[in-house]
Amino acid sequence: MTILLGAVADDFTGATDLASMLVNRGMRTLQTIGVPDAALDTGDAEAVIVALKSRTAPVRQAVDQSLDALSWLRGRGARQFLFKYCSTFDSTADGNIGPVTDALMDALETDFAFVCPAFPTNKRTIYQGHLFVGDQLLSDSPMKDHPLTPMRDSSLVRLMAAQTKRKVGLVPWSVVMSGKAAIVKAIDGLRAGGVAYGVADAITDDDLEALGAAAMEHRLITGGSGIALALPENFRRQGLIGAAADPALPDCPGRAAVLAGSCSQATRGQVARVRADWPNRKIDADRIAAGEPVAREIVDWAVAQPADTPVLIYSSADPEEVAAIQARYGRDRAGAMLEATMGAIAKGLVAAGVRRLVVAGGETAGAVVSALGVTALRIGPEIDPGVPWTEALGTPRLALALKSGNFGGEDFFAKALTMLR
Repeated sequence: MTILLGAVADDFTGATDLASMLVNRGMRTLQTIGVPDAALDTGDAEAVIVALKSRTAPVRQAVDQSLDALSWLRGRGARQFLFKYCSTFDSTADGNIGPVTDALMDALETDFAFVCPAFPTNKRTIYQGHLFVGDQLLSDSPMKDHPLTPMRDSSLVRLMAAQTKRKVGLVPWSVVMSGKAAIVKAIDGLRAGGVAYGVADAITDDDLEALGAAAMEHRLITGGSGIALALPENFRRQGLIGAAADPALPDCPGRAAVLAGSCSQATRGQVARVRADWPNRKIDADRIAAGEPVAREIVDWAVAQPADTPVLIYSSADPEEVAAIQARYGRDRAGAMLEATMGAIAKGLVAAGVRRLVVAGGETAGAVVSALGVTALRIGPEIDPGVPWTEALGTPRLALALKSGNFGGEDFFAKALTMLR
């Protein structure tokens, strides 16, 4: 079947966030893990999201992977393309948002795209080109201390301009709130001035609806999942999609486990919420570095717990502890050690009968699904905004909830697993 919307996501949890948004708006959606091979059957999917682990990859690698994903999606006949990145615009000084977007623009031979990571439901808003997390500027939020992508500037215009040679402009809220016609007129003005990227203010879902409607004819759109709010309705107005059935929960009986690698404030709160009630183990980076069999020991411990009780396995830590570990081993080595260990633990747990996995953190989710050999996910209902249950296609059947570190309420872990009972 020819797909309508093809998306490239720069991490796995962000991809499921986008998939959930599209499913909630009645668009049948499939998520792949990495660029799929030509034999993948997309079934009745109207949207396909290719999830990459490219957010913090070397720039050239991120660009090449994204272009490979674009080529695959174009081969399936996609009419419109979306580059999905984090609602906090996570990026390093070198990219990768700007370089990847430039490459996609060149490949698609288009001259304008929105830059809009806003997601008001999760308190990510943009005003006068500045990104807010709740009532704080991005640069004042906990993201300023992110161990991989510390965000010390809130101006999306400046952040994007530093990553591209193309001109970056602003579509201010005074225009966005006036609706589709005003936005289209503003885009025409930016294009006439040689501006290729329009940072779009958005404070409410209504703003995102207006921006999405204005982008109906755009070849490429970039942003967080929120920018996709209006896209299904655009296709529906063209008679290309109809009403879709409610997504089904995955039916995967078996043990349950939570793997938390994110060090975000939200995930640390979620870990603290269940630590007193669930069997739990914290991963020791020093023991990994010493070559001790940490993954095997944790799997053996988990299997010894009561089969009807979830287990929590985590490496989440506060910024001071993270900084100390990175100082001892280097940022890249520390991250690679923990991700490899999480992947090995996940593989061992599944071999021992775990069939329900909640994974917190984009890098952790990437390590887990890669270790498990997951190639595609069928998207189920939402647990919290931006986080759906999914079912891994293939054998064994697995229920996976891949959560961005910053998403979900404090009760997220228990809430997710309660849905499957």
